[in-house]
Amino acid sequence: MKLKPLRLLPLSCCVLTAGIIAASAAPAVTRLNPPSALFTFGDPSPPYIARFAAGQRFDLQATLSVDEGKSITAASFSLDGGAALPGTVSITDLGSNRFSVALRAFSSTVAGVHTFTIIAVQNDAQTVQATGNLEIVGFATAGKKAKNIIYLIGDGMGIAHRTAARIITGNVKMGKAESGLAMDRLPNTALISVASLNSIVTDSAPGAACYSTGNKSNNNQEGVFPDDTTSGALNKWDNPRVEHMGSFLARTQGKALGIVSTADVEDATPASFAVHAQDRGAGTGICDMYLDEAVAKANLRVLMGGGRRWFLPQSTPGSGRVGSTTSGGADYQLPPDIAAGWGVPEGTVDPERDLILAFQNQGFFYASNRTTLNELPANEDRLLGLFHSGNMDIAMDKIASRRGGAKVGSVAAFPDQPMLDEMTDKALQVLSKNPLGFVLMIEGASIDKQAHNMDTERWILDTVEFDKSIARVMAFQEANPDTLIIVTADHECAGINLIGSANVTNATLVTRSTQKGNDGVQGVTSGTGPVPDGQTTLRSAVGIYDAAGFPQYTLNGDGYPTTMDVDFKLLIGYAGSGDRYEDWLTNPAPNVAGVSRDVQGDFFLPGQATGAGTSNAVHTASDIPLSAGGRGASQFTGVMDNTEVYFKALQAAVGGAK
Repeated sequence: MKLKPLRLLPLSCCVLTAGIIAASAAPAVTRLNPPSALFTFGDPSPPYIARFAAGQRFDLQATLSVDEGKSITAASFSLDGGAALPGTVSITDLGSNRFSVALRAFSSTVAGVHTFTIIAVQNDAQTVQATGNLEIVGFATAGKKAKNIIYLIGDGMGIAHRTAARIITGNVKMGKAESGLAMDRLPNTALISVASLNSIVTDSAPGAACYSTGNKSNNNQEGVFPDDTTSGALNKWDNPRVEHMGSFLARTQGKALGIVSTADVEDATPASFAVHAQDRGAGTGICDMYLDEAVAKANLRVLMGGGRRWFLPQSTPGSGRVGSTTSGGADYQLPPDIAAGWGVPEGTVDPERDLILAFQNQGFFYASNRTTLNELPANEDRLLGLFHSGNMDIAMDKIASRRGGAKVGSVAAFPDQPMLDEMTDKALQVLSKNPLGFVLMIEGASIDKQAHNMDTERWILDTVEFDKSIARVMAFQEANPDTLIIVTADHECAGINLIGSANVTNATLVTRSTQKGNDGVQGVTSGTGPVPDGQTTLRSAVGIYDAAGFPQYTLNGDGYPTTMDVDFKLLIGYAGSGDRYEDWLTNPAPNVAGVSRDVQGDFFLPGQATGAGTSNAVHTASDIPLSAGGRGASQFTGVMDNTEVYFKALQAAVGGAK
C-alpha cells in the first residue's frame, strides 16, 4: 500500500503518527567495530578500513539504540554468515537507551576479506542486525625472516626537518653536501599518508598506533577503536582493543619489546606501542599498564625516557599519580569482560603505588640518570630508565650543559640526562639478550615539541640527536643483518620549510632585533617610529633564491654545531604556525612555562592555522618520508598508507622478505 505524503496530513495527525512510530520503533545498530565503509556508507569495496594480521587479536563491538525502557537480552557475532562465533558476548547498559555488546580478543587465520554480523535481541523479542567487513592479511613465505624490527620515529619529522638537519651538519657547498645524515644512507624510501580514523590531520596517538596495530584510530586514542562511552569510571579503558605488534610477536614468536623516547614515557608515541587507552593523557594508568600488561603480554624488557612522576607514590614530592579513573592523568581499571577476554589484570586505583619498586621486583635494573645507565651490568636483560620527571630536556640544552655552559630548561634539576644515542646503545644491549629477537621503538620526541614552539634551533638539534641514534641502529644492523630498520614519523608538525638564509651577519641580526622597525607588511611600529623596509628591518634580512647561498656551520667534537647563530644562518618558515615574534636568533632559555620561542619584539607573525591569540604551531596533513634498511626493506617504496607499514614489517618477521 502506498502511503500518502506526510504534507497532506493534518498537523494533529502528524503528531499522533510520530508518536506511534516512536513507540514501536525497532532497535538499531548505531556503531559497529571494527570500523568499515560497508557499515558506515553501505560500500563493500576497498580500501578496507580494518585489516588484521592472520592470528592478530581484536574486539568485535556494537552500540545499539533500543526502545524506551527496553534492553538487550542476547547478542551474537558471526563471520561470513556462518554460525555464532564462540566466546562470551558481554552486554553493557550505557544509559540513555543504549547498549554495548562485545566479543573480546577474537582472531582469524583465514586470509581474505570477510563480513561480520551482529545480531541482537531486545527484551520484547524484536531483533536487530548489522554487517561490516574487514580483511585478514596472510603472509607468504618469501625469503629470510627478520629477527628484529626497529622503528625509529622522529615525532613530527617531515621532509623539511630532515633537510634542515642535513644542511646544518653536512657542510653544503656548490649544491652538494659533503656528508649526509645517517638516515639518508638507508636504501629504500617511501612517502607515507598519515590521516587518522576521524581526521586528515592526525595527532601522535593514532599516528604511532598505526605502526603498532595496523589500524586507524581516532585522535587521542591508542590501541583501540572508538566507542560510545563518554562518562563513568571505566570510559577511558573500555574501548574495543587491537593487539599490538609487540604482543602479537611475543605471543607467536617469543620476541621481546623495547620502548625508548625522549618524552615522558606515558606520551602518545611510546604508549601507542604497548597500551590500550581512549585518553592518551591518562598517565597513571598508562604507566601501570606497562607493568601490569606489557611485561607479561608483550615481553616488555626495556622502557626508557622521562615521566618519573607517574612512578612515584602520590605522597612523594614530584609525584603525578592520581586517585581517579576519570580525571586528568587517570589511573586505570578495566571492565571484567576485557580483563577476562584478554587475560590481563583488571587494575585498581592505587595512587600510593611505588611503580619503580614494582618494576624492580619484576627484575628490572633501574637507571635514574646517565651515570647509573652506564653502570648497567652486561648480563642484565630488563631495563627501566626514567631520567626526568616529565619530558626529557632538549638536545640543545643537554649539549650546552655538557660543554660547561648555562644549565637552561630543567637541566639544573636533572643534570645527568643521557642523549638518545646513549639510550639506544643500552636498549640494544639488553634486547639482544633475547635469542628470539625483538621489536624496538625509538622516538625523537622533541622534534615535534619544539616545532610546536616554533623554536627552530632546538628542533633542528633534536633531529640531529635522533639521527645519531639512527647511526647506532645502523651499526647494529650491519652486525645483525636479520634486522629491519624503519625510520619515519607519526605526522608532520608546523608546516616547516626552508625559506633561505640570513643575508646579514649574526651581529647585524642582534642589532636589528633591538631596533624598532616596520617590515612594510606585518611589522609593529613603536619606539622611534617606522623605518622604511629594506634598511634595518628583520624581514629584509631574509635572503631568498641566489641570496640564500649556502649557510655554513662548524661542528664541535661532539658532532653538534659549535653554535647555531652563525653568520648568514639558515632561516625557517612555518605554514602551520601560531602567533609568534621572530628575530631569527637562538632563544637562550625556556621561560617559566617551558616555552623557548620569541614572545615579544617588533617582527610579529600572525598564526595561519590556529587563529589570533594562540601561540603553538599545529600538525599538518602532509605526507611524511620513510626510509628503511636491512631485512625486508625492499618492500618500502612508493606512496603508502601509514597502516601498510605494519603489514610489511610483519611480512618480514612472519613470512620473510628480501
